[in-house]
Amino acid sequence: MYNLVMEFTKSLVKGKLIKRYKRFFTDVKLGKEVVTAHCPNTGSMKGLLDEGNNVTLLARDVSRVQGLVERGASVVEGDALDQEAVLSAIEEASANGKGQITGVAHFVGSIVIRPPHALKLDAFEEVIRTNLTSAFLTLSLAGKSMLKSGGGRMVFVSSVAGSLGLVNHEAIAAAKGGLEAMVRSAAATYAKRGIRVNAVAPGLTDTRLAATILRSDAMREASAEKIPLKRINQADEIATSIHWLLTGAPDNYTGQIMHLDGGMSEVLA
Repeated sequence: MYNLVMEFTKSLVKGKLIKRYKRFFTDVKLGKEVVTAHCPNTGSMKGLLDEGNNVTLLARDVSRVQGLVERGASVVEGDALDQEAVLSAIEEASANGKGQITGVAHFVGSIVIRPPHALKLDAFEEVIRTNLTSAFLTLSLAGKSMLKSGGGRMVFVSSVAGSLGLVNHEAIAAAKGGLEAMVRSAAATYAKRGIRVNAVAPGLTDTRLAATILRSDAMREASAEKIPLKRINQADEIATSIHWLLTGAPDNYTGQIMHLDGGMSEVLA
């Protein structure tokens, strides 16, 4: 555990939040004046470290999580489909938590947008393995550890494609639809054993995985037009929701799919 001390070069100014909108902009009232400020969302997964939690990561590319390691996280190099690697990460997390794991988040995904007649069987099966089989492996192995220590919380990442019919998304729809069904079933299985199981289901999010889809302004605008809120998700918005599910959600919140898609799965606009 460590303390984070921040030193500001100027005195802070007290203001009243009027409105927050779009990409983390806020209207703030300072005395008689209203100003618009950029307010980045700080509620990402880094918040777990800032709160003094022990965080253990399983990562294929350790270099991509170096920033979290520098903030105090432990890392195990390996693949989410490798049972030995997953077990190693669970053992590391358990040791860091003095024999207890209180939360697990499964961040695994892929994008394959292709109609069934143009998608080979091995490519389809790879999507299922990446998104669904790896989730089951985490559920099975982490669940066993949580049962021994009295419970915990698990969060999985689905997609808007898991519940909404989207053109050329058959493979990912099958994988994420299966994941959502598994989450609901697992929530029922472990309800009396102290384990809460939920998922977030984002729409299109501005991440490295979606870089091809969002590679031009025109493609961004076309994608945003399909969403009722007319904007693309920001990664911190998803991370904040996962953070809440792991730490702040009430005990009776389980078996839920939290849709973070700008209304796409529920609203016509």
